[in-house]
Amino acid sequence: MPTISRFYGISIRMFFNEKHAPHFHAVHGEHKALIEVATGAVSAGRLPERELRFVRKWAKLHQRELLLNWERARRTESLLKIDPLK
Repeated sequence: MPTISRFYGISIRMFFNEKHAPHFHAVHGEHKALIEVATGAVSAGRLPERELRFVRKWAKLHQRELLLNWERARRTESLLKIDPLK
């Protein structure tokens, strides 16, 4: 599962060939969450509230890039790095 971005101790990752709606995985320490690209909703797992706010803000800023990477992952192409939240 490639890491496509890192910020504030949070790693953002995507799996190849997933069949669900576009999403990514956010990992912070022992916490993991599956986040929907379109809505920022957590569909599995959990993150601390502060980190979840950071992830949602980042995802909103980079929604187009996330969707592009989602399509690349479905075709098993290499994923592009996305700028971190600053």
